[in-house]
Amino acid sequence: MRNLLIAAATAGLFIVSAPASADESCSATSSQLRSVAATADAAAAKKALGFVSIGEKLCDQGADRAAGKKFAAAAKALNVDLASLTPAAAAK
Repeated sequence: MRNLLIAAATAGLFIVSAPASADESCSATSSQLRSVAATADAAAAKKALGFVSIGEKLCDQGADRAAGKKFAAAAKALNVDLASLTPAAAAK
């Protein structure tokens, strides 16, 4: 029983701290993708920035997983590896 309580308390700490890091991750990823798009050709940049914009809106709504998919699509449009842009994502 004691182990169950400790596990529940520990899980609660992670759940409480997750949104702050997710917001930071969304912000960092979108700004990095925007920086890469600034140096890309116009067609790729336009496509990528559309995905980034949608991803930012999804982040604002708390849909971090869906936002991550949009950021991945933006990275693909820019022909870059998303993991190389975000050190936090590479660590996970």
